[in-house]
Amino acid sequence: SVLLFMLARMSPKEWTNPLPCIEDPDEVENCFNINNSLWFMIATFLCQGADIAPRAVSTRIVAGIWWFFTLIMISSYTANLAAFLTVEGMESTIKGAEDLAKQTKIKYGLKEGGSTFTFFRESKIPTYQRMWTSMSNARPTVFTETNADGVERVSKADGMYAFMMESSSIDYETERKCDLMQVGGLLDSKSYGIALPPGSPYTNRISSAILRLKENGVLHGLKTKWWKLRKGGGRCASDIKEEPSGAAELDLDNVGGVFVVMAGGLCLATCTACCEFTWKARKLATEEGDTFGAELWKEIKFIINCSQNVKPVRKKHPHPDTEYSIYSEGTGDYSNNPN
Repeated sequence: SVLLFMLARMSPKEWTNPLPCIEDPDEVENCFNINNSLWFMIATFLCQGADIAPRAVSTRIVAGIWWFFTLIMISSYTANLAAFLTVEGMESTIKGAEDLAKQTKIKYGLKEGGSTFTFFRESKIPTYQRMWTSMSNARPTVFTETNADGVERVSKADGMYAFMMESSSIDYETERKCDLMQVGGLLDSKSYGIALPPGSPYTNRISSAILRLKENGVLHGLKTKWWKLRKGGGRCASDIKEEPSGAAELDLDNVGGVFVVMAGGLCLATCTACCEFTWKARKLATEEGDTFGAELWKEIKFIINCSQNVKPVRKKHPHPDTEYSIYSEGTGDYSNNPN
């Protein structure tokens, strides 16, 4: 808006007759004051028309490059918003066991006869009881013979089947199969142990050794080694990121080219306005018989005075050396008058 305002003051074509009925006005007016320039930019940004339009080449370049900028930015925002809403609608709404229990579209199952199977069958929690009833009555059956069968069924179900098993097994599978993911937290917490006969003298020693290994980070290191480093583990490590909540955000790298084009267009408009301004000053110097520098300085001082939107028209004065022919109606003769 500021650049349009300044270039409009520099361009002679933007100073127009405010009263077209007067053929030879004494003053000309510039419609692009600071308020109108701001209004013009806002109106075009919102794809609305304005009651004023640029006339000079320089101001038209500014308007055109601004239209191009707003077109690209609004189109990019609209496309990104549409993609965001589409991805948002496609996102899975399953965040845990409670969400599974509340819906019937996505089937869920577990290994028949396993520890998770026993947990659901004997659970007294109402949510898990409803899930057990749903799994027991499902046809075809949602139970599998092995965990591997359940994992394969999840991969082939295209998001329409969930398989529940121990978290350690889930961690092992998701480290090697990047199309799988763990949803929600733990259903229950249990620890592994080493079975010993009742009253064994090694119970306390082994328990103490396990605690020391856990405190020293040895157990964590072993899990990292065999879960994430060996036997194909860690394949999906580069994909472990936060789940995207929508489409990718637009940043400066995506729209930086538009700003470069706009900056180039504004520079071109400024150069054009300078040429128009210089040409006008040279023309006035020729008409007024003054030096080019003097006329240029007069125009610059007027442009700097931004409070004036009305400009007096400089009338063309005859050159003192011009001769005029006077016609006398009475005699029909012409006579030369040096003045």
